[in-house]
Amino acid sequence: MRAQTRQGLPSPTRQQQGGGRRRAVSAAAAVVIGVMTLGALAPPSVSAAVRPDAVQQSLNALVRDDGMPAALASVQDRDGRTRTYTAGLGDLATNSKVPRDGQVRIGSNTKAFTAVVMLQLVGEGKIGLDATVDTYLPELVRGEGIDGRRITVRQLLQHTSGLPDYGVHVDDDEIRNRYLEPRELLDIALRYKADAAPGETWGYSNTNYILAGLIVQKVTGRPLAEEMDRRIIKRIGLRHTYFPAPGEMTIREPHPQGYHRNPADGPLRDFTEMDPSWGWAAGQLISTNSDLKRFFTALLAGRRLPAAQLAEMRTTVPAGTSGLRYGLGLMSRPLSCGGVYWGHGGDIAGYETRGGVTDDGRAANVAVTSIPTDDSATQHVMDAVDRALCG
Repeated sequence: MRAQTRQGLPSPTRQQQGGGRRRAVSAAAAVVIGVMTLGALAPPSVSAAVRPDAVQQSLNALVRDDGMPAALASVQDRDGRTRTYTAGLGDLATNSKVPRDGQVRIGSNTKAFTAVVMLQLVGEGKIGLDATVDTYLPELVRGEGIDGRRITVRQLLQHTSGLPDYGVHVDDDEIRNRYLEPRELLDIALRYKADAAPGETWGYSNTNYILAGLIVQKVTGRPLAEEMDRRIIKRIGLRHTYFPAPGEMTIREPHPQGYHRNPADGPLRDFTEMDPSWGWAAGQLISTNSDLKRFFTALLAGRRLPAAQLAEMRTTVPAGTSGLRYGLGLMSRPLSCGGVYWGHGGDIAGYETRGGVTDDGRAANVAVTSIPTDDSATQHVMDAVDRALCG
């Protein structure tokens, strides 16, 4: 879960691209992938030789030109019609096809789920957005320039706390097979001085969401995964979304393999199996493009939060570049055809997911099976989302 800076904002659980915890995944899978499976481009009666539409062309290019082992997408138009797409290979060792709408690790998209649980608790009067971290976790957050008595819940959710990101200080290979408790992740962060004073500036940090998850557990007396499942996953009917259990390193349902380079110029390796506990509330979820699309559609339609809390979630500050703005676990990005779309995005070793929904009901989500280490490839993933929403 790199910091979404690749997307214009720090990514899921790694700050910046490449190297160390930044889950430097190479985008250039140096494998020649000749098979591209056409997604549901047209009714069965239409010949398979029909010219691919803009979305399929974008996915094909991500595989052909940017070296992604596989690319998947789910797109919904204004009338609610959905199409799914695939390109590339689901497994480079066996040359198997990409499972249509297969499960992937969704990295920092998890933050949007954590934020929704937090905001539901705000709506229930159990958490105050402008209450301090110490209100719920007394004396836990202390360090050089760091004081939980000065950091608010709102600042955690909006990445304006100034807390350092633990994610940039861990190595993918070192933690791949290791279970990490949330408090261990926090301890890593607190070894370092604050990046800024609370409220001073926006700065993506996975540490913020580890604390958000700890607050949820303190207030509810229940595991974060259980609250997320009860309040969101089951309520919306996300049948292919789950929070991996402790020690669960595999992906449960059909999925494309995920590939990773560490260091960025190293060989491409199958990284599908891993312990995702280092991501926890900041990036541990597994889902599909269609489930993510369904989640963000329901959220923006007001079906998961009261109007007041949804308005808070959509209140943004500038974040990164290209017009990106960050709210409370939700971000907006301009579209080439006008307006913006709302979503999050996420990276974790082996996978990158990007997408969101528009206010008029369009929705799209794109996943690739290696984190781009090249800026142009990163932009091409974003361009695929834009084409899906604007096409």
